Amino acid sequence: MFDEMHGLDASCRPAYAVVEDWLSRTPPDFLARKEREAEALFRKIGITFAVYTEGGDPERLIPFDIIPRVLDAGEWALLASGLEQRVKALNRFVQDMYHGREIIRAGTVPERLVEGNPCFERKMVGVEVPAGVYTHIAGIDMVRTGPDEFYVLEDNCRTPSGVSYMLENREVMMRLFPDLFARQAIQPVSHYPEELLATLQSVAPPNCPGDPVVALLTPGFYNSAYYEHSFLADEMGVELVEGQDLVVQNGVVMMRTTEGPKRVDVIYRRIDDAFLDPLAFNPESALGVPGLFDAYCRGNVTLANAVGSGICDDKAIYTYVPDMVRFYLGETPILNNVPTWRCAEADDLAYVLDHMAELVIKAVHGSGGYGMLVGPHASKAEIQEFRAKLQAKPHDYIAQPTLALSTCPTFVANGVAPRHVDLRPFVLLGGDAVRIAPGGLTRVALKEGSLVVNSSQGGGTKDTWVLAPTAQAASQSQSQSQVTRQTVGEG
Repeated sequence: MFDEMHGLDASCRPAYAVVEDWLSRTPPDFLARKEREAEALFRKIGITFAVYTEGGDPERLIPFDIIPRVLDAGEWALLASGLEQRVKALNRFVQDMYHGREIIRAGTVPERLVEGNPCFERKMVGVEVPAGVYTHIAGIDMVRTGPDEFYVLEDNCRTPSGVSYMLENREVMMRLFPDLFARQAIQPVSHYPEELLATLQSVAPPNCPGDPVVALLTPGFYNSAYYEHSFLADEMGVELVEGQDLVVQNGVVMMRTTEGPKRVDVIYRRIDDAFLDPLAFNPESALGVPGLFDAYCRGNVTLANAVGSGICDDKAIYTYVPDMVRFYLGETPILNNVPTWRCAEADDLAYVLDHMAELVIKAVHGSGGYGMLVGPHASKAEIQEFRAKLQAKPHDYIAQPTLALSTCPTFVANGVAPRHVDLRPFVLLGGDAVRIAPGGLTRVALKEGSLVVNSSQGGGTKDTWVLAPTAQAASQSQSQSQVTRQTVGEG
């Protein structure tokens, strides 16, 4: 198991030199007090999330760990290039599925995975979108298993969430530990809202009459991610609207304001496809805007992400992303997928059924840590129950080996201890550029031995530091100096 601070030989890795020194000098009671301060700050800010499956008041804080995760400049450069490549390929795939379907005709991706995908939207076939961009905002979940071993766990191209936690985690850390930040040059993330706005403006619809007006469409206060919606709208300086705030007039989307109707050109929507427009999709939706899809098809408004882009979130489609990179870009994939068995294929299903106790089995349309079996942590009864589901609907599942996820130092009840982590970087694909915030959202499994990092399953979050190149050189120098002092002392 790879520990990101201590590596494979128990010596501190250069990127963590400052953090290790800080932890060695900091009393546990001071860390405990800072943890309480962090919780108080988050409560004051009002960052909560909802778990709809639980009774009572579901609003709660996502636990925040005060020990940062650190990536050096070289590690991040590799990840960033791989993320850009992957999101470009995913975007080309979505575009292809609603137009020529070249990758299907080439026999690379089975047509049934698209036609049977609940996020495939037939009404989008033949619809042109501004700059050919479908996946404007993507969250790519990644795990690490070794010094140079990173894997993509899944792709989120429908309505990825969590970026507000990335931004607020950094803000809280800077308030709690200014001296720690002063010791290292850490790449900033605070410019993300500006880059999000620039991305949205870059995909203005063809009939936009001037500077594009952007709005963020939310389902409303009771949505689990409402805080993020309001936070991003405020940070971008755009209006936060609900469906009732918009009306379509003569194929143009208008926003109700105190000064009268105002045209909206780009909508960052945080509403699922089915609820966007009761005239085009679910007729019972009270969240959307009647006529919105017609305005979209006419080229009078841009929706980000594009309608139907959620086909990329399918875990069976995921298994073909490396093939997409080769097919659309003619490049070798920089980031690897986790090895995956497709249970829809007879040989793969046979293997999975014989090795359920060793594998992680996931529903292809599942999310949030639900609809899955973690074989090594499951009881015999749970495995037998899941076996029946798998045999009944093998097309609904994929399976993966249980990876030895990397660990990071985490402040827990009994002090500092290693806990498993993943990473969700956020990639912005515009008509003019690809923009990636350095790092992303690190999620941590707070329960000892647990591999489930989802907030709905008891996970927490960390601030993610990407060192600037100069900081990396300084950390390596400091680390070497520490080694020298230790060697002299031992001599």
